[in-house]
Amino acid sequence: MNIDQFLQWISNEKRFSKHTVIAYSKDLKDFEGFIELNYEQTGLLSVKPVMIRSWLVSLKESGMTNNSINRKLSTIRSFYHFCQRNDLIHSNPSEKLVSLKKTRRLPSFASEETMKNDTTEDTCDTFSRIRDRLVIDILYHSGIRLSELIHLKETDVDMYQNQLTVTGKGNKQRIIPFHHQLKESIRQYLQHKRKMFEQQETSLIVTDKGKKPYEKMIYRIVNRFLTTKTTLEKASPHVLRHTFATHLLNNGANILAIKELLGHSSLAATQVYTHNTIEQLKKIHQQAHPKG
Repeated sequence: MNIDQFLQWISNEKRFSKHTVIAYSKDLKDFEGFIELNYEQTGLLSVKPVMIRSWLVSLKESGMTNNSINRKLSTIRSFYHFCQRNDLIHSNPSEKLVSLKKTRRLPSFASEETMKNDTTEDTCDTFSRIRDRLVIDILYHSGIRLSELIHLKETDVDMYQNQLTVTGKGNKQRIIPFHHQLKESIRQYLQHKRKMFEQQETSLIVTDKGKKPYEKMIYRIVNRFLTTKTTLEKASPHVLRHTFATHLLNNGANILAIKELLGHSSLAATQVYTHNTIEQLKKIHQQAHPKG
């Protein structure tokens, strides 16, 4: 069993994003190089727990953060779980290894005022501007991931029920309702798309040449929007996902509902947004309370 077979599995079966597959590949090859250098052992199928632990210690000593080390440990766990499922090893050497304590960072997000004002500011009169506007609208109104947007097809949009069918990690599908404002943006965009291109690409979002979108294109659209409209240090599509979740929570949405809309497998991943709400409450308290 080589690393390539595992990478093919997480790419084709688990539908991990291109960036995640590249990161997993680097992690496994780095670990493979470590055990070859320090234990004079080639191949990953006869690795012992002490070897993995030794690698993690070396990463910590190099100054790597706990979160980054935990991500690499997650790669190792996934790989050996895959090997065990395919009867390539009898026991999983990573099974009893404990993750390091996480350092929690609050997600960056745009203000409600920014997102509210932007919807009425610019008149979109060209296909590329209408398309770019729709990219921002979909990411903010639905909270879907970059990879999910790229794979979103026209047939995934139900204009009668006002909902999107989104295919997320592990091929899991979820339904996301959308507002009439997004419906109007989609309708306007599709009219221009029909006029622009004779051969219709099944992907909802397309390039200026009518082809399937790609990650750098979506990233550039969002980056341009966020750097123009906000002073946030981060300006990636994921910021709009954070913005979606934070605004929902701040306006009274149930955290379990937000979990389902985001497609999180556990509530712990969603609870990070409660910290943003607490920070907002602290600011309000300091500004409004006489003793603040």
